[in-house]
Order: sequence, then structure tokens, then C-alpha cells
Amino acid sequence: MKVVLDTNVLLVSIPKKSQYRSIFDTMISGKLSVLISNEILVEYEEVIGNKTNQTVAKNIIELLITLQSVQKVEPFYKWNLIAEDESDNKFVDCAIAGNADYIVTNDKLFERLKKISFPKVNFITIDKFLKLI
Repeated sequence: MKVVLDTNVLLVSIPKKSQYRSIFDTMISGKLSVLISNEILVEYEEVIGNKTNQTVAKNIIELLITLQSVQKVEPFYKWNLIAEDESDNKFVDCAIAGNADYIVTNDKLFERLKKISFPKVNFITIDKFLKLI
């Protein structure tokens, strides 16, 4: 299964005592393929750095770019499917370019993707995703 993880999903899956830690562990074990782009990596590093510190952020980013289960994708087209928050489009564009099965997010703005028939982009909440893995 190939997924794109919204920043908050990655963030809550990192702590060892998190109820969502199995997402991070499944990615590390290679049983989950995660798609990333340069834009997504920049946001991950910024948000993780703000929530923890720059050393932790750099270590997580280094881990992500070295894992075989993480695939780097560079979208060649910007679809702009989420007009309400343009910064969310990087996840949509990455999902389309990498042919992801899902974007894992709890962001309600992704609900608008249900109304778009082309390109079809599926998303799933973190709790439903936990049940899948």
C-alpha cells in the first residue's frame, strides 16, 4: 500500500507511547510505502523542529530519506484541488504523481476531494488507517 502522510499524522506517529506509533513502525519495517516530495520534507522538518527541536527534526528527515519504504516523488503538475488551503495541495500533488492509495489525514479540507472525479484522490483518517494496517 502506498500512502502520503499529512504532517500531523507523521508527527503523532513518532512518539513511542503514541497510540499511532504503529504507523511509524510499519513504515520503518518496510511494510508500508510512504511517498514524499521535497515540499513535504520541508514542511515535515519545519513542523517537527517547532514541536521538538532541530536535531530531532533533522534525524527524522534523514531517516525518511534513507528508508527503502519511503519513495521520493516530484510532482510535475500542480492540480490546485484544495483552494481553501493551498499548502495542502503538496500532499494531493504527491499522491497523484506517485499513484498513492491514500492520503492519511484528519484535515477536513480533504473532504472536498470526494466531489472530484478526476483526478481521483482517496484519503483516509488516521483511525481508519490504523485499522487497515
